[in-house]
Amino acid sequence: MRLLIVSQYFYPENFKINDLALSLKSRGHEVTVLTGLPNYPSGKWFEGYGYHCCGQCVWEGIPVIRVPLVRRGQGRGWQLALNYLSFVFFSCLLAPWYLRRKRFDAIFVYEPSPFTVAIPAMLLRSLKKAPLFFWVQDLWPESLQAAGAVHSPHILKAVGRMVTWIYRHCDRVLVQSEAFVEPVVQAGAARERISYFPNWAESLYQPLKKPDTPCEYSFPESHFHVVFAGNLGEAQSLETIILAASFLKSHQKIRWVIIGDGRRASWMKEQVERQGLRTSVLFLGRHPAVTMPAFFAMADVLLVTLKADEVFAHTIPSKVQSYMACAKPIVAALNGEGARVIRKSESGLAVAAEDSEGLAQAVLKLSLFSDEKKQMLGKNAHAYYARHFDREILVTQLESWMQEAQKDGVCGS
Repeated sequence: MRLLIVSQYFYPENFKINDLALSLKSRGHEVTVLTGLPNYPSGKWFEGYGYHCCGQCVWEGIPVIRVPLVRRGQGRGWQLALNYLSFVFFSCLLAPWYLRRKRFDAIFVYEPSPFTVAIPAMLLRSLKKAPLFFWVQDLWPESLQAAGAVHSPHILKAVGRMVTWIYRHCDRVLVQSEAFVEPVVQAGAARERISYFPNWAESLYQPLKKPDTPCEYSFPESHFHVVFAGNLGEAQSLETIILAASFLKSHQKIRWVIIGDGRRASWMKEQVERQGLRTSVLFLGRHPAVTMPAFFAMADVLLVTLKADEVFAHTIPSKVQSYMACAKPIVAALNGEGARVIRKSESGLAVAAEDSEGLAQAVLKLSLFSDEKKQMLGKNAHAYYARHFDREILVTQLESWMQEAQKDGVCGS
């Protein structure tokens, strides 16, 4: 099949869509990507990128069309709005020209935010007469409000109308969590066009043994290491981690290792200094995704946290699948689907979102587990991942949906 992927984010930015594009190409499909210039999450151009990189290039044999956009900058509301809208504007303006000689059997939209990424895809759906698949990672406008990005009820209402309009022009809406189904139906999508399509972990995420010899970031065997990897933003409830670390301050063998960066990284580092947690909380900064399995191998337990908000309770954080694929125990402070998966898989301990004291107690409890018991939790995680989040099974299902839509043609809603 000839497939067009529309995503505001793409390599070298680290998102699931990179892996999906490679997987589809490896199966013999002709894949083209429409994206912007990489600047997530720092708000700065990635090294070697800038406005001179707009136009067509090739990545791993995949044609990539890059359109200009306004950088995220420091991630303030107005900066994000310009970032989102500039991608829509330039995609609608330039993509029809860049893709004028191409035909497509399906258009696939990846939406980890912003929702507006669907607008240029809808234009191309009309021009190319190709069915539109919309993979929803974040619920709008709920996630805008939950993350504190938008407070105005008038703006939220306008965004809600836009969301309904987009859903009604999708041939199939794919949701990363089964809990998304009802909110998506309420927002205007037809139930019969909604399908569950969860995230998976890239093939690089697999169980590794702890390195036999010390390396630059070796974790001492004498300590119990709780590793958090990913974005440091509003949604991650970093306050919960800081407070939990404070509760366990006297347990000097427990170390909290933070790998990643984001809008609230500076705030988190300031809190560590203020509360005297410098020896308890270690910041390793951003590292390439390819290095994560090695870090996970050295961890005793992997950490995931989210804010106590209904929209986040619907979500399975994608790091959960990555953690499971690496066969490591998980400790979590989150509600809803993510907590349900961890408990059902018997892969670790989950407490309520923002329950810092509960998180501290869970970490302390895990620190007292024997190596055999921790290994069993990791094995449970890996087994559950293989049953429910295997990439090959999921991509095969996606192919069948696309072939079905190709036969049925574009819906006329």
